[in-house]
Amino acid sequence: MKKIFYWGPFLDNRIATVKAIYNSVAGINKYSKNYNAYIVNSLGEWNYKIDEINNKFFLNSKLNIINKLPRYGFVKSRISYILIFILCFNPLKKILLKYRPDFFIAHLMISLPLILFSIYKFNTKLVIRISGKPKLNFFRKFLWKKTSKNVFKVFCPTEETRNVLIEEKIFDQSKVFVLHDPIFSIKEIKHLQKEEIKDKNFKKNNIILVGRITKQKNFGLILEAYRKNKDLYQEYKVFILGEGEMQSNLKKKIKIYNLDKKIFFLGHKKNIYKYLANSKLFILTSLWEDPGFVLVESAINNISILSSNCQSGPEEIIGKNEDGGYLFDSNDLISLNKKFNLFINDNEKNVLRKKIYVKKNVRKYSIFRHTTALENYLS
Repeated sequence: MKKIFYWGPFLDNRIATVKAIYNSVAGINKYSKNYNAYIVNSLGEWNYKIDEINNKFFLNSKLNIINKLPRYGFVKSRISYILIFILCFNPLKKILLKYRPDFFIAHLMISLPLILFSIYKFNTKLVIRISGKPKLNFFRKFLWKKTSKNVFKVFCPTEETRNVLIEEKIFDQSKVFVLHDPIFSIKEIKHLQKEEIKDKNFKKNNIILVGRITKQKNFGLILEAYRKNKDLYQEYKVFILGEGEMQSNLKKKIKIYNLDKKIFFLGHKKNIYKYLANSKLFILTSLWEDPGFVLVESAINNISILSSNCQSGPEEIIGKNEDGGYLFDSNDLISLNKKFNLFINDNEKNVLRKKIYVKKNVRKYSIFRHTTALENYLS
């Protein structure tokens, strides 16, 4: 059996990439007859996920410092990334030399593996996984181009991101592929949908938003839309699942706008499927995504989708002609309300048709299909 090592140190386990890494490893170990997959637990970041059943698929280092690293805010997170680079350099080098995995798949902080593979010769093929929409600043473009010859393959979550990397001539086109994230298992979703919802404020057949409450998710737009749209205000309540640094500011605005009984924060939820399955409409207000895990999760849960047509991913899921939902111009209040009105006035047959289209379209994000595609690329 060939060995695949995954590496992707993180500060916040609520980001979608963490789920993608774990699901990819789980998929390989469940479905593959040719590979065994392992996660490098560099800083103790994976301790929360390890149990008696899956512990054999983790390689634990002696660095158990994840809770000591600064994590919130741009400056603090950058300090942590520098510390991670320094502290993980030698341990990661030793792991590669000792275990000699056939493939090393790097997520998130890929600069360290790129430099390591440029300095040392390992009997391992380096695979880069682009997680989210990459910000191609000068340093990143220079480093990626300079070290690209040491990369076996590059996996992108969307066609749009793949096209950007090719247009910027960062990696050779023959190395860059689209590999859809392993987001869901039908069996797991059916089980989680049945769980009881105990939140007293939550009411069925309303509007739901899900995600970290950050600048990227742009949740403030829904507050403004609510104030300006009488149909939205009179007919629906809004429930926001998530936590983040902008939550206190949004709560202040809600009080100022006198929307306390209309818009509710339910906090971070481990199981979002039961909420999606009992809601009328999911709205994505993000400024950027790649591709937007919750869009896929919404589609599987048979809920109508109204999404920002941001870069990059939503259009690939919903379709350029809005066959699977409703797309509004990114960060455009007028466009959002216009498409919302289109949804509430749409006939049931068309609403159902959109749900069927998008549900079929997101099948490629299943753990099984991801595993099959990954095996094909590696072989």
